[in-house]
Amino acid sequence: MKFIKQIILSVILTSLFIGCTKAPITGRNQLIMVSPQQEMQLGYQSAKEILSKQPISRDPRLNAMVKRVGERIARVTGQNNYKWEFFVIKNDKEANAFCLPGGKVFVYTGLFKYVANDDELAAVMGHEIGHALARHGAERMSQSQLTQMGGQILQSVMVGRGNPQATAMVMQAFGIGTQLGVILPHSRTQEYEADHIGLVLMAKAGYNPNAALTFWDKFAKSGQTPPEYLSTHPAPANRIKTIKKLIPQVMPIYEKAIGRG
Repeated sequence: MKFIKQIILSVILTSLFIGCTKAPITGRNQLIMVSPQQEMQLGYQSAKEILSKQPISRDPRLNAMVKRVGERIARVTGQNNYKWEFFVIKNDKEANAFCLPGGKVFVYTGLFKYVANDDELAAVMGHEIGHALARHGAERMSQSQLTQMGGQILQSVMVGRGNPQATAMVMQAFGIGTQLGVILPHSRTQEYEADHIGLVLMAKAGYNPNAALTFWDKFAKSGQTPPEYLSTHPAPANRIKTIKKLIPQVMPIYEKAIGRG
């Protein structure tokens, strides 16, 4: 296992010279090897595919709500090069939303059973837009490339030792180790970060950050969740606990936005 860690570390250290950047608002160091232009192009391509396959809701109330909240949040992102568009996907069984690189935002109708007002919707949309602003998709792509690179290096070294059984065992350990020790924890870090960015965005847009607590509390009761260490997302209780700690930091932003009208 120590040998595996050395391989992963060497790949990470090499990659530090490739594409270091910082996430907005949180300032977290990131490693991204995909250009913003490439990322946005992938986002626009994905949006076209989704619109060609998924049924779009024509419900005037839901569309107006999503557009109203989305446009207010988009105005405070500072991303004027994004081509912002907001869509409602007709799927009552799917309680989900996402924002693609470049500003195409999709909200499933199934989400609205947990959304009581504009503030709660802003908590969700702020979170999803936060993922896009922090370029989490590009970061995951880069991480995948690095993991694959590390696996190839490790396999090459092990094959050179001429022991197929040992090679198979080491490669299996590498896969489990990177999944539990790198990929899943990093995904949870991105989720917490999107929560943080989303709270700031909704506050700047004049939406009450406390609505994030009411939304996530309702959403947490929607079903069973796996142990956090096996999940791409934080445990609901930990997510809510972290948001509660952030609320005092973002309330002055909200109050200032309300004061400006």
